[in-house]
Amino acid sequence: MSNHLKFFIDGKWVDPVTPATLDVIDPSTEEAYTKISVGSKADVDKAVAAARAAFPSFSQTTKAERLKLLKRILEVYNERYEDIAQAVSQENGSPITWAREAQAWAGRAHMEATIKALEDYEFSERRGSTMVVKEPIGVCALITPWNWPLNQIVCKVAPAIAAGCTVVLKPSEIAPISGIVFSEVMEAAGTPKGVYNMVNGNGPDVGQIMAGHPDVDMVSFTGSTRAGIIVAQTAAQTVKRVAQELGGKSANIVLSDADFETAVKKGVEGCFGNSGQSCDAPTRMLVPAARHDEALAIAKQAAEAHNVGDPRSEDTKLGPVVSDIQFDKIQRLIEAGIKEGATLVTGGPGRPEHLNRGYYVRPTVFGHVKPGMTIEKEEIFGPVLSVISYDDDDDAVKIANDTVYGLAAYVQSQDIEHARKVAARLRAGQVSINYPEWDTFAPFGGYKQSGNGREYADWAIHDFLEIKGIIGYGS
Repeated sequence: MSNHLKFFIDGKWVDPVTPATLDVIDPSTEEAYTKISVGSKADVDKAVAAARAAFPSFSQTTKAERLKLLKRILEVYNERYEDIAQAVSQENGSPITWAREAQAWAGRAHMEATIKALEDYEFSERRGSTMVVKEPIGVCALITPWNWPLNQIVCKVAPAIAAGCTVVLKPSEIAPISGIVFSEVMEAAGTPKGVYNMVNGNGPDVGQIMAGHPDVDMVSFTGSTRAGIIVAQTAAQTVKRVAQELGGKSANIVLSDADFETAVKKGVEGCFGNSGQSCDAPTRMLVPAARHDEALAIAKQAAEAHNVGDPRSEDTKLGPVVSDIQFDKIQRLIEAGIKEGATLVTGGPGRPEHLNRGYYVRPTVFGHVKPGMTIEKEEIFGPVLSVISYDDDDDAVKIANDTVYGLAAYVQSQDIEHARKVAARLRAGQVSINYPEWDTFAPFGGYKQSGNGREYADWAIHDFLEIKGIIGYGS
């Protein structure tokens, strides 16, 4: 029986206090394929009460007990792996191959990383006659986005449980079905009642209520900077800890000594991955001014190799963006790029010619983009790349750092020392050199308006802990 119209509270699937539903849209067809219930303050109150009641006992569990639970969750997650991939593909338009190899994989990888981190984690430390102990912060409200649903759900739920916290999760109402499947995983894994709770709904009616709830001790939010500001303002009324992973406008500096063909081609692929819907996507490619046109030729060829189509097809590389709102925003920004004088290298407004429905965006590359142009400053969140010229390393660093964001940055060079020197000057929470593999043990989070706190592995566990000093503990 489907749980799409239910919430998971206190170990049970329950109906909302006040019935209300929302259509879930398949972005490849623009049609509703199911409905979810949307919650209210009454539902949040029930979920928080369950989490609060479960906290005293769960916070006293041993590390070994929590490891056993996380390993059981991972086991069930793997049993439901294909269900998770199919859910993500339909709800947010991820091509099914990408849904399996990136979306569902990310949830698995982060669970594995959290387990390994917890095995090695020390919750106490002697400093002379003082014992420093790290204790679970309490009831945590977790608010996750639609673009990487399993990545962000597991990045929050797993470390919170590892720390000994209890949680209430609100998945994105735009892509909620994978969150429901994950809740079924938590139930099947035998998670103690009240430790994990899930309420669907929108930001104002559920997310903000969670953020302001007096019995919630911490909010972990991933989403837009605009929404993050609202969450932080709401949480401040009760002086909660707030961890946020927000927007980005990441620079990708192709240094003069890079393998140019490889660097530009992989930069396009990195920008267009997940249909451009990644907060850390390398959307601003900075290239030496003397090689700008060469970069555009490579980027054009790489962009046009991205076949756009049905996410159910095994060979589709680029699916639709998630919603009509996102589609319209991307179209507006593409039009702004043209109007402000950037060179349209490939792509442009509208759907690809062979598609007449669905929120499909043409893979788009702009050249000769100037600092300060709308497409250079605003987060587009679609398959749109801006190529920008720089004169020397100092100029590249200045352009890269001239943004309100600071989530990620990228440096390409065949001289590792050169790359390291440039990386050290970039104001971003994560800098990648020469397109490394995804490292789920590296800290992930942003400077400036890209947020605060860090996720992944032990970094995330730390954010869900309070630090207590017991002075005079003895020798």
